[in-house]
Amino acid sequence: MTVFSPVGPMGPAPRLRNQQLLGYAGYGHASGVLGDPKNLALTAEAIALGWQPPRVRTAFDLLPWVIIGRNERPAVFPVPAGLVREVALTHPTLPWFADLALKWYVVPVVCDLALQIAGAEFPLAPFSGWYMGTEIGSRNLGDEARYNLLPVVARRMGLDPTCPAGLWKDRALIELNTAVLHSFAAAGCRIVDHHSASQEFMRFCRLEEQAGRPVSAEWDWIVPPLSGSATPVFHRPMQDLQLHPALSRVVSVHPE
Repeated sequence: MTVFSPVGPMGPAPRLRNQQLLGYAGYGHASGVLGDPKNLALTAEAIALGWQPPRVRTAFDLLPWVIIGRNERPAVFPVPAGLVREVALTHPTLPWFADLALKWYVVPVVCDLALQIAGAEFPLAPFSGWYMGTEIGSRNLGDEARYNLLPVVARRMGLDPTCPAGLWKDRALIELNTAVLHSFAAAGCRIVDHHSASQEFMRFCRLEEQAGRPVSAEWDWIVPPLSGSATPVFHRPMQDLQLHPALSRVVSVHPE
């Protein structure tokens, strides 16, 4: 975590419009969206501030940083070339998967949570970890409101997307997540599968309980979006105890 100036007598604190330090642009056009629909507003703002997208736009153009300083004026800063490591996605048993030309960046750095500690608020306190595979495979690439790739993968698998009873979404989702885990491992980049992460969380809960401390958690943040009931965390009751220090989603990442 890197903690920048807090809100206080010195004036407004610096912050980022970006939800994560890295992200892919979303370009709206007549037939839909090229890229990540989540970033449509941020992409439009960056362009209005002077950012120039690549001459040939793709579905995976890295967004610049939109930084707001103490003067409350946003400014745009392109990500330096060669700074970001990305992994091209392939599949261990489906050779055609590489033809989809999918990729994702390796390190998630969250920027839109304010750190609240010792009575002070730090709106810019970006922190990093590593990905759980389902964050990329199930949510970023699979969600209908994001890249919406399940119908694409299902058709390439020979499945019928018009027949829900054929479980085409489930089968496509498994292969999409398989590709993410396989590709990161092949590239030597750290990632964790949702079953291992669930076991790690349960071990954390046992250690906290042995130490006499209550565990605070949000169920929908802990239970994975794939095979939830096949993990032990699905069956554990959870309560958000609103403990401090805390990270709170109180930073506006887009202009009003």
